[in-house]
Amino acid sequence: MLSVTGLYHCCLCLSSSSLLSLLQIQNKLNKALDDMSASMCTLKNGMSYTKQLPSKGLSQSQVLDKIKEYKTLNEVQWEKGCVLGIVYWGDKTLTKLLVEVYGDFAWSNPLHPDIFPGVRKMEAEIVRMTCTLFHGGANSCGTVTSGGTESILMACKAYRDMAYERGVKFPEILAPVSVHVAFDKAAHYFGMKLVHIPLDKRTMKVDVKAMKRAISKNTAMLVCSAPQFPYGIIDPIEEVAKLAVRYNLPLHVDACLGGFLIVFMDKAGYPLAPFDFRVKGVTSISADTHKYGYAPKGSSVILYSDKKYRQYQYFVAPDWQGGIYASPSVAGSRPGGIIAACWASMVYIGENGYVDATRKIISTTRKIKTEIQKIEGVFVFGDPEVSVVAIGSDVFDIFRLSNALMSKGWNLNHQQFPSSIHICCTVLHTQPGVADQFIRDVRE
Repeated sequence: MLSVTGLYHCCLCLSSSSLLSLLQIQNKLNKALDDMSASMCTLKNGMSYTKQLPSKGLSQSQVLDKIKEYKTLNEVQWEKGCVLGIVYWGDKTLTKLLVEVYGDFAWSNPLHPDIFPGVRKMEAEIVRMTCTLFHGGANSCGTVTSGGTESILMACKAYRDMAYERGVKFPEILAPVSVHVAFDKAAHYFGMKLVHIPLDKRTMKVDVKAMKRAISKNTAMLVCSAPQFPYGIIDPIEEVAKLAVRYNLPLHVDACLGGFLIVFMDKAGYPLAPFDFRVKGVTSISADTHKYGYAPKGSSVILYSDKKYRQYQYFVAPDWQGGIYASPSVAGSRPGGIIAACWASMVYIGENGYVDATRKIISTTRKIKTEIQKIEGVFVFGDPEVSVVAIGSDVFDIFRLSNALMSKGWNLNHQQFPSSIHICCTVLHTQPGVADQFIRDVRE
């Protein structure tokens, strides 16, 4: 939102009519923010917010009764597969296992591996299992993080410090315009400049020639997505990797969304072009275990092809009065229970379970893509290969379709520049009849 100071400086250069228009726009933005805040904080009749601690703690049964009250606020029935993604499975047997495992490690903290060596071992095994999935060599390594954003932040921080070391004063991130907004956050946090590279309008993949033209002495890293969030398209990683090798630059592949699908697609019968450490020039990969890895929310992995990159990720303070302090990621203390539950998810599901889930999700996604392409008045962006299908229209405002679908219970993602809506398929959408119903509703 435009600040008061920024608005004042803009006013100095504007005519009275332009100023009036700017103020009207700002008023509408403010109202939209107010409306959004109100809609997100609506309580049911008779409910109120707890504003102070109870004078006497509640009993366990009272706490559980209160929890039931909070659960009634959820009116979206995600279990039926009517949401765009967000919840990636929700299997009750797995949930029961994760609750038990988390309970066993609820008080653990990997910041203190001498006290909690079991959690440290599980983190190392999560990283090694994921490195293996992405064809990492003996020197590949990584860290478990709190989510995709932190994984991306860590890669950007590492490459920023590498750029500083070679004398770059104003490091730049070169990334497709479709890349996740976490790269904007990383640039903001770490004093970097994000240079957005346009997409090929037909394929919706990053324009490799445009990326080559954007490379300069300030370039700290290149970025591709596998796949990107808006359209589910995998960027031409092999081509961009050649640029990385030619100009001696690190290349980060953001596989946060579909990382735990694309590594199983070949065995599921849906082969892809190489996208991981098999490609010379790929130096890091982010993949979210809490999406298609089916671990609880709050877990992701950042991987590096070599330990020489990961060392730039670390923070070390040798002269603190509390002693030498070192941490591998943004957080200091981290929830050992989440790491334990993530480990449990991976070994419980196993390769066969992941391959089976991937086969179901990809076949469902491609069915939706094929059928939507047959409907007059709408089109699918590019040729999505993984789990996202983005829908647009040259005939009408696509958000009218979204509103109509919402009235039928669907909860889809709204996108801009260009306007589109997308569905992100999960295990929930592979339930009998869900995809067919979505296709029918779009057609209607």
